[in-house]
Amino acid sequence: MTEDAIVQEYREQGFVHIPEFYSAEQLARIRAAVDRYNREVVPGVPENDVVFEADGTAIRNCWRMQIHDPFFAELPQAAQLQPLIAALVNGTPLCMGVETFNKPAKVGSGVPPHQDNAYFCQEPPDVLTVWVALDEVTPENGPVQYVGGSHQAGLQVHTPSGVKGNSFGLAEDVDAAIATPALLKAGDVLIHHCQTIHFSDPNVSDHPRLGLLMVFRGEHTQDSPEMKAAYQKARALMESQAS
Repeated sequence: MTEDAIVQEYREQGFVHIPEFYSAEQLARIRAAVDRYNREVVPGVPENDVVFEADGTAIRNCWRMQIHDPFFAELPQAAQLQPLIAALVNGTPLCMGVETFNKPAKVGSGVPPHQDNAYFCQEPPDVLTVWVALDEVTPENGPVQYVGGSHQAGLQVHTPSGVKGNSFGLAEDVDAAIATPALLKAGDVLIHHCQTIHFSDPNVSDHPRLGLLMVFRGEHTQDSPEMKAAYQKARALMESQAS
């Protein structure tokens, strides 16, 4: 795809699939770095920077990886990414975070329908996520599903979800039939807008679905006090219900 075609599809749909973005060699380096991070770095990170699945052993998410490991601080700065991201966020891109959604085989949990900007709280919403497939994503191992064009309707009402690692979810149900599953090959990327509605089902297969995510905003965006207040209120309610 040309850059113009990528930008057009992103603007219209709120997400765009780019096949074979990373070579086999690049993919091997990223996967090795994630494996090393899980093995060597995770035991020392703050409690809030890793989430485990219900079995208490398998990793569900790693958060803020760029703070804890230089590899993940450098990866978002690659020349391969920067010009495209700049075009999509309408300005100089700043990395807000690097994280994983591991979706381990059999125990990988689902993610409720939501919009990322309910967490990011940025105005204007010139924020996106680059979702890098480190495993093949199939219908059985819990692909992310996107509601095309939903970013154009603005931020919807969110409430506490009760899901550890994804504390916010849409207040209203989403018709899964209108969503498009992101079926990816390892090395593909899926870029989605921060107000595109998306969700995923649990991984019921024998195959993991590891994804590395890099979140970028335009340097011109700012925290919205109103969005921040709503997010903190929901977090506090969820924590009180859990205690």
